[in-house]
Amino acid sequence: MSEHGFEHGLTNYGDRDFSLYLRRSFAQSMGYSREMLAKPVVGIAYTGSGFNNCHRHFPELLEAVKRGVLAAGALPVEFPTISLGEVFLSPTSMKYRNLMSMDTEEMVRAQPMDAVVLMGGCDKTVPAQLMGAVSAGRPAVMLVAGPMMTGRHRGEKLGACTDCRRFWARYRAGDVDRQEIDTVEGRLATTAGTCAVMGTASTMACLAEALGMILPGTAAIPAVHADRLRAAEATGAAAVRLIGSKLTPERIVNTKSVENALRVLLALGGSTNAVIHLTAIAGRAGVPVSLEQLNKLSDTTPVLVNLKPVGNGYMEDFFYAGGMGALLRELKDLLHLDCVTVTGETLGERLAANDDPWVDRSIIAAREAPLEPQGGLVALFGNIAPKGAILKRSAADAKLFEHEGKAVVFSSLADLAKRIDDPALEVEPHDILVLQNAGPNAPEAMPEAGYLPIPKKLAAKGVKDMIRVSDARMSGTAFGTIVLHVTPDAASGGPLALVRNGDRIRLSVKQRRIELLADEAELKRRAAAVRPAVAKPERGYARLYAQEILGADQGCDFAFLRPRA
Repeated sequence: MSEHGFEHGLTNYGDRDFSLYLRRSFAQSMGYSREMLAKPVVGIAYTGSGFNNCHRHFPELLEAVKRGVLAAGALPVEFPTISLGEVFLSPTSMKYRNLMSMDTEEMVRAQPMDAVVLMGGCDKTVPAQLMGAVSAGRPAVMLVAGPMMTGRHRGEKLGACTDCRRFWARYRAGDVDRQEIDTVEGRLATTAGTCAVMGTASTMACLAEALGMILPGTAAIPAVHADRLRAAEATGAAAVRLIGSKLTPERIVNTKSVENALRVLLALGGSTNAVIHLTAIAGRAGVPVSLEQLNKLSDTTPVLVNLKPVGNGYMEDFFYAGGMGALLRELKDLLHLDCVTVTGETLGERLAANDDPWVDRSIIAAREAPLEPQGGLVALFGNIAPKGAILKRSAADAKLFEHEGKAVVFSSLADLAKRIDDPALEVEPHDILVLQNAGPNAPEAMPEAGYLPIPKKLAAKGVKDMIRVSDARMSGTAFGTIVLHVTPDAASGGPLALVRNGDRIRLSVKQRRIELLADEAELKRRAAAVRPAVAKPERGYARLYAQEILGADQGCDFAFLRPRA
């Protein structure tokens, strides 16, 4: 029997006709007519929340999505899921990404809908929704929040959060006083939307477009622009067109489209977080992502986008410069153009329809004149990171790419907070700061703590960058010579846990290596003395997280959520 709309997945009372009769009765209590109840249903996964400033404009966007669905002949029904506001969660939003993906998957599958619109934007919401949608296997299209517009301070543009980090570094160094930092605080984030730079949220929006999961040209539209509302309406209509289609997310997300997304990530100089998120999304479709593959692509993919934290522009500039369409056309010969997108057309067909060929070359460089000849990210391997680590070289100081230095080790986030600004800390500018026990298996669940602050006594002397190594993440809005996602992490017994103060570490970006220069016998002695740092949680989601979390090389997904081989 063919089912559609409210006939999907009837609640089981042992009598199908009674179940449908009761469902229609309860639906009519919400004011729906019998004619409306007979229509196909488009669910709208709605993530508005008072704890998510990025989604402040979602009530208006929701109405636009509904308008598009109704005009196309279906019934829109919104439903809430978990919403992850990046700066409002403890210990970190990353801990709850998988929980949100589970919520999305189960509600899409359990509730009666023929297709679904995924409304997300803030950093972890987009990957969580895509992970859930791939696993749910129902026709889906995403609508992203869009970036904030910039603010102004003393004649210069400000955008969260690269500029917040820049001003905070100046404040720590004594260049900015308390009164000015308080003023800047109120000018960094002044509209609805995600961070105004190429941070994690913007990167994931662009990768969603590269994967083919959002409508063409919609990744970079500012949150407060009228085009964002028009995109919402068009997304609602697109969801109706998907009804009955075989274009489900697990078919759109495949080996070729994932490689396209990796190319785009490298050309953007995008967020390091995107490596973990894309690996998790692809993993739900059974598509492996290896860091060796990332390096091969990075060698042949130039950085083309001049946005902070890598360059100077903001997302509003990227939008007006030509956006993702312009970038994809620059990369055209490197992409798999036969990938089918959520509209039903291939990527090649989408790029052939170029209504406005103008591109602002100050923001999106031509292939023959790239900002950097190689991709923005590079994977490193060595005895500290047998399964890899990530460096965002496009946001780092190239003078530090071939370097050997003395390790200054912090055993935990608490240890870092306690000692980093201690005047007695023994540290020099050429040393290498090492943070342990901040990875996915640590109690803090891999927070964005990899952007270790420059020790205050060095910052006051003008030191702006040092090599920093950890198993943590960093914000996509951050910059510096920072080695992240060291895998296996220290809390799971990885070799990062064996580094001690005074050890020598050698970094070679050219050779893709990071090595602890210590005797093998000494490392074995240290390993034998290592004990688990903390006991496992006893209950709730924290227990599930501790039992099932995978390493960064597998996207930090839960083992039981990945498809079985």
